[in-house]
Amino acid sequence: MSDKLTPGAIRTIAKGDQIQNAVLQVINTRRIEGAAGLQRFRLLMSDGVNTLSSFMLATQLNDLVEQKEIAANCICRIKKYIVNTLKDGRRVVIVMDLEVLKSASDVEKTIGEPVPYVEGEAKTTSPTSNPPAKSFKQQSSYNSETSMNRGAPKDLGKQKAFPDPPNTPGGSQSKVVPISSLNPYQSKWTIRARITNKSQIRTWSNSRGEGKLFSMEIVDESGEIRVTGFNEQVDKYYAVIEVNKVYYISKGTLKIANKQYTNVKNDYEMTLNNDTSIVPCDDAGDVPMVQFEFVPIEELENKEKDSVVDVIGICKSYDEVTKITTKSSKEISKRAVHLMDMSGKVITTTLWGEEAEKFDGSGQPVLAIKGARLSDFGGRSLSVHFSSTLMMNPDIPEAFKLRGWFDSEGHAVEGSSMSEMKGSGGGNANWKTLSEVKTENLGHGDKADYFTCVATIVYLRKENCMYQACPSQDCNKKVVDQQNGLFRCEKCDKEFPNFKYRMILSANIADFSDNQWVTCFQESAEAMLGKNGDHLGELRDSNEQAFDEVFQNANFRTYTFRNRVKLETYNDESRIKASVMDVKPVDHKEYSKRLLMNIRKYATQ
Repeated sequence: MSDKLTPGAIRTIAKGDQIQNAVLQVINTRRIEGAAGLQRFRLLMSDGVNTLSSFMLATQLNDLVEQKEIAANCICRIKKYIVNTLKDGRRVVIVMDLEVLKSASDVEKTIGEPVPYVEGEAKTTSPTSNPPAKSFKQQSSYNSETSMNRGAPKDLGKQKAFPDPPNTPGGSQSKVVPISSLNPYQSKWTIRARITNKSQIRTWSNSRGEGKLFSMEIVDESGEIRVTGFNEQVDKYYAVIEVNKVYYISKGTLKIANKQYTNVKNDYEMTLNNDTSIVPCDDAGDVPMVQFEFVPIEELENKEKDSVVDVIGICKSYDEVTKITTKSSKEISKRAVHLMDMSGKVITTTLWGEEAEKFDGSGQPVLAIKGARLSDFGGRSLSVHFSSTLMMNPDIPEAFKLRGWFDSEGHAVEGSSMSEMKGSGGGNANWKTLSEVKTENLGHGDKADYFTCVATIVYLRKENCMYQACPSQDCNKKVVDQQNGLFRCEKCDKEFPNFKYRMILSANIADFSDNQWVTCFQESAEAMLGKNGDHLGELRDSNEQAFDEVFQNANFRTYTFRNRVKLETYNDESRIKASVMDVKPVDHKEYSKRLLMNIRKYATQ
């Protein structure tokens, strides 16, 4: 291996220009402590003519120093670097990739008689007046090289040209760089990118205080990156940033991305700060839209739980919106959507909040989801979470192909659900007859089983179906009548002048094969009776005949029930307890399709 270095490389790099595969010698290394205790290594390097101490090793290359592959006198080929200009005008050369050509043990000494590079000066002094530098102590520090580092930054490579942005509100102007070149070591940059997703505003409250945040994903020709704004930035930007619009963005804070919360293909993520500038861009025709990496639904069985994936599918069917109460006592909307692709596999996907409420699945649209989280809840299921992107009938080739397949033949495919597995804690379908529930011993495992059936109400037990409950929003405990016009809740340790009625209704439901006693709580009981709890309570107290008629009218009505079954033991007696999780009118079109599918299946046996 030749010891030949690349003369003039230091001068070129120090000016901010690019030079390909420069061969330099490491004169010395120095460990420095970065932010948050992160260790960095600063290098003094030589091209045989000049030395420069402004080289900083990217953190992913730290192992090369710690394993002594990079040491004084070794010879390296610089394969990729970025020149950053700090706020005070000094330049730092971030070495992103290099190759050690010759180890330190194979090189006996410093090659040539290099002198420190000073901008604007050629090497005119002789070796005798400028002895070769052997260590950082003999070299000028960053401070002594300030005069060399005062130049303006230049083009950082031969990437695709972008138009220069308008002046930012602060009056500065930086050359547009691609998203793929962003890293935490840069200070002055501007990107031009399209907003592909903007989350809802989330709030938090804990022992350290409270606040709010939102996130968005942005994309350009080179790649994508996730951006998060907190508190003041939420107030400043959330209302004015529009999805699918293009903006010039500069002066965000970059850090290593947390891959647990995003599948955006970037090692870094951006946080908006007080210096951030976001300016609309009118010339946006060449900026791409969302970038997907779709995983076929049938392959989701082989993915790890909690994987974040991109999927595309036809909305085969969808459930009505339901309300749940979180552990923090917040009520949130949810809706299950059942997606199918050309593999014939169907997976249940849960939408939350505003997306769940506004979703319209009529017409069986194509849904493309970027960043859905995979769960083993109910076999295999997906959740469209805070940072996911949901697009309906997107203008992409995969959507056109899927729509063509579904319209021509896919609409006749029943589909095989991946979310209908026994004992998995809450599948949204798992169709069973009542006799199959018993013969298959559903509910006898460690976890509760869930199943869906079409059944008719044959008896409702109206005795003790209601109780007087605490009127507080998040409390349903029974209150005690104090006989003084007040009602006491032991849980809240308060007395109230009123109460609310809560329902626990026992019902016997039957299909052609068997019958089953089930327990119906407030929402499902009200749906079956067609009256709300408070109205029923008033009828019971004032008009017993009208109260009885409500129950009589509810008998022999047929619904689609989603039930939970679990073996429970009370007083040393074990029995199956079945609870109704959801009840809704029968969709006769979908139910007929299911019956036809079963007829065809049994006809071939």
